[in-house]
Amino acid sequence: MLSPYIYLPATCIAIYTFIIIMQNSPPNAQSIPADVETTDMNAGLIKTTAIVSAAQILLSLFDASSLATLQFPYNATDQPTPVYFPHPKLPNFRFVGEQFGASTWSNFPVSDVPRPGIRLGGMNTAQHSAVMHLLRTALSEKGFRKVQEIMGSDQILADSGVPYAAGRAAYTAGIFGEPGMEKVWMIQFGGHHLALNIAVCGGNAVLTPLLTGALPASYTGEDGEKRVLADENDKAFALMRSFSESQRKQAVFTHPVSDMVQGPGDFDKTLPDVGIQGSHLDSSQKEMLLDLISEWVGILNDVHSASRIAEVQNGLDNTCFAWSGPLEHELGRNGASYFRIQGPNLFIEFSPQFPGGDLTMHVHTIYRDPSRAYGRTLPKDLFERGDYKELL
Repeated sequence: MLSPYIYLPATCIAIYTFIIIMQNSPPNAQSIPADVETTDMNAGLIKTTAIVSAAQILLSLFDASSLATLQFPYNATDQPTPVYFPHPKLPNFRFVGEQFGASTWSNFPVSDVPRPGIRLGGMNTAQHSAVMHLLRTALSEKGFRKVQEIMGSDQILADSGVPYAAGRAAYTAGIFGEPGMEKVWMIQFGGHHLALNIAVCGGNAVLTPLLTGALPASYTGEDGEKRVLADENDKAFALMRSFSESQRKQAVFTHPVSDMVQGPGDFDKTLPDVGIQGSHLDSSQKEMLLDLISEWVGILNDVHSASRIAEVQNGLDNTCFAWSGPLEHELGRNGASYFRIQGPNLFIEFSPQFPGGDLTMHVHTIYRDPSRAYGRTLPKDLFERGDYKELL
């Protein structure tokens, strides 16, 4: 049976908010009650229920005037478009973002490319905790940790006194559409080097497009040394080391390492397949490639990402892995190499960046699933499906 919290009035939601937020250990975003026998659809619906409840909790903590800057319309018929903002000192340079309906995201700071929503720094403690609870619920444990590490990296920039909006307080949350089970709605969270676009409907959720990055990529946080996107880097280098000389020659191509081809606003670029095709990998190497891709796909919670990972696995033979740059990297440090993964409804780039002066300390990555971008193709007629009705 679906959670009753979906249908609770605001007063009850507020009570539930207090219970959730004041707990020392927020609910595990991966857990499904052990006594519930579920199919994949049932598990997806249960997980969606938790996400909807978390979003409703967040919205219940804002008054009407504040909600106008937190919640926006969602329309699946909207099309993504590039959006540009002038640089205050460089007339020939423009900051670029990607706009979908009322939403906007970018790799640039929020002061250069404004994001719709409310910044964490403008929220009270309960509101901030509710945003974190929503992210914990929607993301995997590892995905949530990646987000925290990216924000921690940007806090280093804020503490150094950079002349733009930086740090944890600048990251912005927005809700697009009405959180529920019957219609598509979306969570957008991000800022400098981070863009999460999580679309939800019924038993389904997708995270695409997704941007991650870091400057500095290595730093000392409150709980020790951090290397942001280390697994993405290390697994790619490990895959390259596994190749024979012939395989390596197929994988390597000439490409400027700092050129991220399908960054914000460049969603419609058509690129030829380059690199080594998955059909030319052995079974162990295919597992390594799938594990690498899962670093992006698996940022979304395990329940909702499972079908996507299975889909990627089924398409591995037609998925290409391409590499440009050095074949080795310093231990404990990200490398200075670009790689691209391109397959059926799949595009990933890992692109070290020159700004900052050290390619190993500044990186941008992008993940796109063109067939599901912004949730435009999620089902909208769930109540006509028998398997859904049986759960009500």
